[in-house]
Amino acid sequence: MEWITRLMEALGSPGAGLAVALENVFPPVPSEVILPLAGFTAGQGKISLIAAILWTTAGSVVGALVLYGLGSWLGLERMRRIADKLPFATVSDVDKADEWFDKHGTKAVFVGRMVPVVRSLISIPAGVSGMPIAKFTLYTAAGSLVWNTALILAGYALGENYELVDRYLGWVSTAVLAALAIAVVWFAVSRVKARRS
Repeated sequence: MEWITRLMEALGSPGAGLAVALENVFPPVPSEVILPLAGFTAGQGKISLIAAILWTTAGSVVGALVLYGLGSWLGLERMRRIADKLPFATVSDVDKADEWFDKHGTKAVFVGRMVPVVRSLISIPAGVSGMPIAKFTLYTAAGSLVWNTALILAGYALGENYELVDRYLGWVSTAVLAALAIAVVWFAVSRVKARRS
């Protein structure tokens, strides 16, 4: 966490934005730590509160666009070929996921920006499904603005106790990871049973 503090001390609010952009692509430190710290730093008068919100939102969008680009590069046809070679996936799984994203993608991107873990991952299926980049950027920016503002204001209000945000949201991250792990195991087990029958 010390590197984030140094980044903000050296670059100000753009440093917070850079930290968030990096966290989106390579999450060594979650935004649940970065954003409240930015709020605390703003509370000390070292950076502007509004600038911190705007720069971190810009950082969220930039990081999300990198992963969107990865998904776009993978593309639907490549994902179908990959699924065809995997033991527990089928081409129809990819098609169903793509159909679901066509119907619910905008809501998934917007809400997903406010869910730990999902926040980064949601950008990849958006790119795979070919969601228009302007729409993706708009909903990513909107969802990120809500999330970033809430956590920065929490850090601003809590002052030196800003780490409480990460402590409580850490449980949410753990729950999301557990739910994803259970879903993967359930999917694999159901596929094995289906093949045996």
